[in-house]
Amino acid sequence: MLREVRRRAGDFDVIHFNVDLLPQALFHDLAHKCLVTLHGRLDLPDALPLYKAYPEMPLVSISNAQRRPMPPDANWLATIPHGLPPRVCPFSPNGGSYLAFLGRISPEKRPDRSIEIAKRAGIPLKIAAKVDAAYLAYFKTSIEPLLDHPLVEFIGEIGETQKQEFLGNARALLFPIDWPEPFGLVMIEAMSAGTPVITWPNGSVPDGVSGQIVDSIEAAVVAVQQAVQMDRRAVRAEFEQRFTAERMGRAYIAAYRVVLARVSANPKIFARALPVASKLLPPSWEHAAGECEAPALNPAG
Repeated sequence: MLREVRRRAGDFDVIHFNVDLLPQALFHDLAHKCLVTLHGRLDLPDALPLYKAYPEMPLVSISNAQRRPMPPDANWLATIPHGLPPRVCPFSPNGGSYLAFLGRISPEKRPDRSIEIAKRAGIPLKIAAKVDAAYLAYFKTSIEPLLDHPLVEFIGEIGETQKQEFLGNARALLFPIDWPEPFGLVMIEAMSAGTPVITWPNGSVPDGVSGQIVDSIEAAVVAVQQAVQMDRRAVRAEFEQRFTAERMGRAYIAAYRVVLARVSANPKIFARALPVASKLLPPSWEHAAGECEAPALNPAG
């Protein structure tokens, strides 16, 4: 796929990548007409050397928090948070009586915290989460024993249609993460439904969430008890102001215009870059790249 993009690079005014590390080495000589949206965490040891080796590639972060591990001279073009069409999770003005946990079962997502919060608060908890094979042992040993409680209901993985009702009918979403998540998509899904989010101050959470940020189980218990008093219309309004697909689209158009201005200012750069195209992608890379589907490289959640 990347080889084909490289071969046809002259057909495009702007090339926008969403595959994190892959484009840097292959398109660095065309950096003036490229941008890369980074979707993964950037505090892993393998990432920094590559970004330092190709500093010319313009980068887009999905949250300000995502940038923190990067060197101060990283070539950031913009921070553009994810956005959703407002209809994906329609506004639910009334909410419901249960707490919601939505996502996947893994240690950093802290479903155990959610269960403890619900038990202490005396409020029902519904867990809609998939269990990947990699975390099956964790689920069996650390989470499954906690599910044997009258307040806790494990639903399993749900689809998009079910998600609307699940979030819209919740009193609050519990998002007690314990890792630097670059962007919590489930938070803005809940906000779209008007459901407040009770969460810990990790990753992108401080960048903007409508609900309460807490730092202990005790504070979370108080927050979920207060959630019923939160203005769900205000939660939805925050979503509409900051996290719609339309807002995200406008931000990317602005970023493309910046890139186009650079291309216009340097018309000879692209002509010099074209002759090296065939040398940068040997057949072995073509085979490897052809087997990769871009959306799968950085799965959400």
